[in-house]
Amino acid sequence: QLQLVESGGGLVQPGGSLKLSCAASGFTLDNYNIGWFRQAPGKEREGVSCISSSGSSTNYVDSVKGRFTISRDNVKNTVYLQMNSLKPEDSAIYFCAAVRPNVLLFGRCSLLQKYDYWGQGTQVTVSS
Repeated sequence: QLQLVESGGGLVQPGGSLKLSCAASGFTLDNYNIGWFRQAPGKEREGVSCISSSGSSTNYVDSVKGRFTISRDNVKNTVYLQMNSLKPEDSAIYFCAAVRPNVLLFGRCSLLQKYDYWGQGTQVTVSS
């Protein structure tokens, strides 16, 4: 059974940091591009960041550039999202998702692809 499990969420003060993890079971992540998405109450789901299967390509939504860093450890079958300088508007449920690379992307990842496998999410709350 293919499964993604997120962890690392919690309550943090503005300006603080959290590191989210996305662990896979039932399949190996190194064959997949991985994306992080978030959804706040009353808002649509938003793509935050993605990383290609090789780790050579990453993308970020403008609002998190310079603050968030995505990385992967294919030996541990885990993808991470390091979030620094957190703001209240970063509060949301964060999901990781996996999709097979699209040859038309030439080794890059995209947050606009239709991702096939999703985790259950982890809550991130940024508040004083």
